[in-house]
Amino acid sequence: MSFTVLIPARQASTRLPNKALADLGGAPMVVRVAQQSLKSRARQVVVATDSVEIAQLCAQFGVAAVMTETGHLSGTDRLAQACGLLDLPDTEVVVNVQGDEPLIDPALIDSVAAVLVQREDCAMSTAAHVIESLEDFLNPNVVKVVTDARSTALYFSRASIPADRSGAGNAWWQAAGGIAPPLRHVGLYAYRAGFLRQFPKLPPAPLEQLESLEQLRALWHGFRIAVHITAEAPGPGVDTPADLERARRFFA
Repeated sequence: MSFTVLIPARQASTRLPNKALADLGGAPMVVRVAQQSLKSRARQVVVATDSVEIAQLCAQFGVAAVMTETGHLSGTDRLAQACGLLDLPDTEVVVNVQGDEPLIDPALIDSVAAVLVQREDCAMSTAAHVIESLEDFLNPNVVKVVTDARSTALYFSRASIPADRSGAGNAWWQAAGGIAPPLRHVGLYAYRAGFLRQFPKLPPAPLEQLESLEQLRALWHGFRIAVHITAEAPGPGVDTPADLERARRFFA
């Protein structure tokens, strides 16, 4: 299995300014993400950024980086340009690791890449794990995914899906003998480079805009997404000052 990890990184974070450069035990967060990704089976790990400062810091720590345009609307657009800059063939599997995931499990990166390699009928792959608590099931900030018998995504939503008609408002799956438990979507994606170049050119989907979930664009246009079901929840990302302090304690 051969694949590339691309890490989109920019400084224009709204909730936590300059978080890509936040110090975690002596190294910037984006470098920590790259170092974790380098523990995977990826043949190369590259940061895709529009920041000269981020690129220079990556170079200081021996992390590869490419400079992309500043006007990209999403990380996916940035990665599509990076594929061209790196001259990746259309068949290359590219794993998108977010730049605020310093605790990402390298084995999970491998698994998401492997699923896409195995599923030639799919344009993308991602990950999910079983939701344990009713609080997470009801939380619109926790994205859920429903899959078919082959673990292919049927739909992603912020709503509480799947819904048990007779158990609304309850953790119905805990008494259902493991039948169709709700799955929390993990924001880790793999694409084939050819599809990644095509994706930003697809018209945004109405459901994508309604749910604010970019992956729904792929489903709307008829592309399949394979889902790797992981046994454990991945390490938390960094979105808030509290998240940042938790990550700093880990690297300390």
